[in-house]
Formats: sequence, C-alpha cells, structure tokens
Amino acid sequence: MTTSEFDSVRPPDPPGRRRRDGRRRRRARMDGSTDGSREMAMVPEPEFTSYYGRPVVKPAPWGSDIAAYLFLGGVAGGSAVLGAGAQLSGRDTLRRNCRLSALTAVSLGAVALVRDLGRPERFLNMLRVIKLTSPMSVGSWILSAFSAGAGVAAVAEVDRMTGQRLPLGPLRRVLHAVEGPAGLEAAAFGPLLSVYTAVLLADTATPTWNDARDELPFVFVSSASLAASGLAMITTPPAETGPARKLAVAGVVGDVVATQVMHRRMDPVAAEPLHEGRPGTLLRVSEALVVAGGIGVVLGGRRRGVAAAAGVALLAASALTRFGVFEAGIRSAKDPRYTIEPQKRRLAARRAAGVTDDSITTSG
Repeated sequence: MTTSEFDSVRPPDPPGRRRRDGRRRRRARMDGSTDGSREMAMVPEPEFTSYYGRPVVKPAPWGSDIAAYLFLGGVAGGSAVLGAGAQLSGRDTLRRNCRLSALTAVSLGAVALVRDLGRPERFLNMLRVIKLTSPMSVGSWILSAFSAGAGVAAVAEVDRMTGQRLPLGPLRRVLHAVEGPAGLEAAAFGPLLSVYTAVLLADTATPTWNDARDELPFVFVSSASLAASGLAMITTPPAETGPARKLAVAGVVGDVVATQVMHRRMDPVAAEPLHEGRPGTLLRVSEALVVAGGIGVVLGGRRRGVAAAAGVALLAASALTRFGVFEAGIRSAKDPRYTIEPQKRRLAARRAAGVTDDSITTSG
C-alpha cells in the first residue's frame, strides 16, 4: 500500500463499503461507477501568465507626451476646419481665434511628439520617405502639410493684430495673398490630423486599441469636434460662434453614439480596461462632461458665461477621452489575459462556424 501527501485531504470512504483489489478499482473507474471521492479538484484554477512574467505583446513605448499629442492634434485639426468655415462665412473674429488655436495646438503637439522621440532629428528622418502602409509615416507628412498651412494663416492674423508691424517687408503682400488658400489647405488636412492617430493606435497589437479599430476613428473625430468647438466658445463672443455651437452638438451626438457602439461591439474582455481603473474613471467623467456640455450649448449657448462653461466642459471631455483610451491600451498590453482570452474566444467561434481547415483553426 502506498501513501501520498494528499491522503490527509482525501474524503473518507462511505461507511459499509470496503475497498477491493486494484483490478476492481480500475474497472470501477473505467465504467464511471466511482463513489465521488476522487472527483475533488486537486489542481488550482489556472492563471493567465507568460514566460518570466513578461507580457504576451510588447507594450507601446509611449508616455504621456503621446497622449497629449493625441489631444492636441484633435484640437488643431478641428480648429482649422472651423476656421475655414468662419473664413468662408465672413466671421473674422472666429476665423482669427481658430487659426491661432490651430497653430498653437499643433506647435505644442509637435513639441510633445519630439520630446517622446528624444531627438528632433528622428522626426526629420521620418520625412525621408513616405510609406503608405505605415500610419506613422503618413501621419508625419499629414502633420507637416497641416503645419505649413496653419502657420501661414496664423502669421497673417498676427500681422493684422499688430498693425502690420512684423518685419516682413515685401513678403507681406505675398503672405496676405496666400493666407486664404493656406487656411483652406490646413482645413483639408485637419480631419486627417484628427483621425490618423486613431488608425496609428489600432494598427498596433495592443489588445484594446486593436479590438476597437472599427469605431476608434469615429470616436477621435467626434472628440476633435468637441475640442475645437469648445475652445472656440471660450475664446469667441457668442455672436460669431453659431458654427461652433452646431459643431459642438454634432460632436456630442457623434461621441455618445460612437462610444456606445464601440463598447458594445468590442470583445468584453478587451473592453475591460476602458471601464476599470484610472482609464475607466477618465472615460466616465468624459461622458458626463460631454452630456453636460451639450446641454449647456443647447440651452445657453448664446450667453457668454454659459457658452464658456460649456466650452470648458467639452474641451476637458475631449482631453479625458484621448488620455483614457491611451491609458486603457497601455494597460491591456501589460496583462496577458487581454490577449489570450479574446484569441481563445475567436478561435472557438471559428470552430463553431465550421472553419477547421485553415491556418488558424484545426479539426482537433
């Protein structure tokens, strides 16, 4: 008779039943007529882990500077579009403020991007070639083209504000001749600047970002609309912010719908980082600010104080959305569970659909 260290935790045999020889015990186990004493789970529940505790996918090597760049790019792109609308409709104050906002935001965003890269020449190196299959390469060219148009339009506004005291000389005529086309050129690249960062995030192997790839661009476009319209309502009198208020309402509706659709269509496990921890808190506060800002725009957008307060709420909501999505993705890449469970669920779904003979599934 052999003993085991687990004998002390084995349930006792039922009274009145004697153990027979090994042959009978084996036959009982084979036909399933056991007494249940061996059904106790002796192996603990498995935990999702990986070799040496390393993540399954490598987290993106980005810090808070990139999160700030995501937000500032949306502000710049949306402001350029709104400024072009003001330019075409003759709203001079709104045009000026949007042009200055676009240049300020894109400049701060470029600083944040270069800080994350570590050396300025790394950004210049990305402009040596253009690779259409790389969101980062295409995004570098979008940022450069946008900055050129936004810079020309904003310098023209500064020259006008200072009474043409900038030392431009004969270039002044050229500047004011091209400021209109430059503003429209920046507006053409504005939506691309606002949305390419969503494509950049979704193109990675980061579980939460990749699983939201279909809806994330719509979330970022709506977020940019909120930021640009909110900033315009803060800096511009209500008499000229009619287009900004309309853009704000459209942004609120788009943000609410796109966010709900994204959460509903994502894998439940991959979506967890969007609901839990610090990212979940940021996104919940963002949703509340979106609703509050939208109500303020609709009910009191023509009053200066209410419009400014609603603008602050929308601007903050846009920032919290970008930071929340960014932090949720970083968190999902560090936990193997967010990679393994969705993969297993997708594999089971393919097998249930009868797909068993490709390179992903097997009949076994």
